[in-house]
Amino acid sequence: MKHMRHMQQMKQWTMNATGRANLRLTDAPVPEPGPGEILVKVSAVSLNYRDRLAIDEGLTMLFPENGPFVPGSDMAGEVAAVGVGVDRFAPGDRVISTCLPGWIEGPGPGNARLGGPEALGSGHHPGVLAEYVVLDQNWAVRAPQSLSAVEASTLPMAGLSAWTALVEQGRVHAGETVVVQGTGGVALFGLQIAAAHGAEVVVISGDDTKLARTKELGAAHRINRLTQDWVAAVHELTRDHGADHILETIGGHHLARSIEAAAVGGHISLIGILEGYEVSGHVGHLARKKLRIDGLQAGHRRALEDLVRAADRITLRPVIAAEYALPDLPSALAHLERGAFGKVVVTAA
Repeated sequence: MKHMRHMQQMKQWTMNATGRANLRLTDAPVPEPGPGEILVKVSAVSLNYRDRLAIDEGLTMLFPENGPFVPGSDMAGEVAAVGVGVDRFAPGDRVISTCLPGWIEGPGPGNARLGGPEALGSGHHPGVLAEYVVLDQNWAVRAPQSLSAVEASTLPMAGLSAWTALVEQGRVHAGETVVVQGTGGVALFGLQIAAAHGAEVVVISGDDTKLARTKELGAAHRINRLTQDWVAAVHELTRDHGADHILETIGGHHLARSIEAAAVGGHISLIGILEGYEVSGHVGHLARKKLRIDGLQAGHRRALEDLVRAADRITLRPVIAAEYALPDLPSALAHLERGAFGKVVVTAA
């Protein structure tokens, strides 16, 4: 049986140099799980802005000396086989990947020079844009029972980032004001999670059509940043209290605006890098408001397991912008680059 599976072929996306032009849809043998590993038949892969940066610009990619590697980090699928010593899963279990391997709980691995762990699909670790993948059993969790594979695939990075920001780090609660920026995956997860906790959510976007769609997801207020000063609007909406939590998905110099909008004792989660890697802000506002700014790298496995349980209990519904078949990855990346309301997902089954 093991030999039969090894003889089977599968499709996978590989690259051996930075740039979308270097992506290749190739054939490879279906891999075998080793000790402590699981073989997963992939159903869906959710794309993140980080994936586009990694493919187009390299980001922290490490190209292995032994050849090309598979990109992508967020996957949902079904366990097809298990290796010796596996005790967390059995064939037939529905699973999702943890995008940051080895981070179980707490501060996690890393050091002062390099920071935290590298994601799946970075070259440091195998990626998931394939029909089958082998993962260490500790690099996966059980998928929510209430979500399809397409929906579940959006949890490992986008969903977990919002959950970590608001629940793990922010301890969001009823009556607080939460500002989410944009209508991408992290923002819409943040909107739903905050609303489920009884917070009043303000969505900032430059697209009135997208803003209108956030009302049904629980947005209490919607501000078009192109037609009004969103910071002044937040001050007015909250009677100068400001935002208790802000999901800063833009980054760069935009952080200064979030510092202006934040309440005294407010909490800002620094997630995005759309405006660059160098941040700025007024130190006077930072000090006098006694703000807390948390740098955020998705989250650990225990928090993802908490999010899975919450998804089943609060009927969390990830917003899917579009689905593309595995061979259509370039079109999916182009959609992601244009900007999507929710998540762009590649299906492999």
